[in-house]
Amino acid sequence: MNYIKGYRCTICQKEFKPGEVGLTCPHCGEKGILDVIYDYDKLKEVLTKEYFANNRNYSMWRYWPMMGIEETHIDEMLRIGWTPLYHARRLGEYLGVKKLYVKDDGLNPSGSSKDRASGVAVLKAIEAGARTIACSSTGNAASSCACQAAHMGLKAVIFVPKRAPIGKVTQISLYGATLISVDGDYKAAFKLSKAAIDKYGWYNRNAAINPFMVEGKKTVSLEIAEQLGWEVTDWVAISVGDGCTVGGVYKGFAELFKLGLIKKIPKILGVQSTGCCPFVIASKNNEPLKEADENTIADSIAVGIPRNPIKAINAIKNSNGAWIAVPDSDIINSMAILGRLEGVFGEPAGVAAIAGIKKAVEQGIIKKDETVTTIVTGNGLKDPANAQKAINAPVLMKPNLEELDKFLKEKGVI
Repeated sequence: MNYIKGYRCTICQKEFKPGEVGLTCPHCGEKGILDVIYDYDKLKEVLTKEYFANNRNYSMWRYWPMMGIEETHIDEMLRIGWTPLYHARRLGEYLGVKKLYVKDDGLNPSGSSKDRASGVAVLKAIEAGARTIACSSTGNAASSCACQAAHMGLKAVIFVPKRAPIGKVTQISLYGATLISVDGDYKAAFKLSKAAIDKYGWYNRNAAINPFMVEGKKTVSLEIAEQLGWEVTDWVAISVGDGCTVGGVYKGFAELFKLGLIKKIPKILGVQSTGCCPFVIASKNNEPLKEADENTIADSIAVGIPRNPIKAINAIKNSNGAWIAVPDSDIINSMAILGRLEGVFGEPAGVAAIAGIKKAVEQGIIKKDETVTTIVTGNGLKDPANAQKAINAPVLMKPNLEELDKFLKEKGVI
């Protein structure tokens, strides 16, 4: 039993019963992205604190009753989720907040939080009887889709913009997927993937179309709440590109609140790069979302036309949160600070939220007596080229102890 009650269109709010619709609203078309609705009264009977206390499946699959999936193939899947949540004392002091937690989602199988959505996508593809799954991505969703598909024996066709980092491109090919590097930006990759999926009938993993991707992504919130003993922080900070991830973060907390497992929904800080910040611009100017440039090193959030805007906007609005944009220079600095103070290696998009917290504290958006959780969405090895910008080059030294001694004294090591 998957406990799905139906679906609700994010635009017209019309509700549908299971089996009545495909992936999007039949009235609003492609932009009519659906929300999956559950029978929360039945879920309350199952998902109690005792249920979780006695559950020894320490992965995101422990939450399967509220993920819209069948249980049949879960035991065959890779271990996704239940990534560590660290109390980051030194980083919290640096950022100027009362207490800071870092959720290191870069420790998922393919190195990013996108495995949460891709795992669900692969199971839904199997449920649908599909043999091939496809998506477009700036990199992480692509590599995660290829990873999860390979493990379950599905074919994967992946579309990425030509600027996708070599680390992610290498992963995709290593997992055996058919990789299409599109001569253009993310918008061009998405357009070609949609046309191909429509023509060949592949299962659509695109988060901007498939409502079940949010059901996987929301599990990061379920884990955070449970790992904090059901006492969530005042804020949760997350980098934002397409809008699907931040929508999932909010939905996870909102559903836990509805189930009576947490007492409040954290305020959500949506963080973008100043080089690509359509949500921030729209919020600041109080105007509809417009296409923005994709001029940032944080490729995972370099999305000029967000494909899941309503869920993202509602996540910030309904949680009484805030939008903020930070320059790439602050993002690079955050990579170094996170590594140096906490020993966590995040890619540019993965640490953008840390730069956002710092700026939000400086602007008084986040108060110094408030608690914060930040989600590192991707591992730094995904983009080693940009990681090089955050460090000093190693010093070449002759094998001479006196020379070493002089160097160590100059650096204050001894």
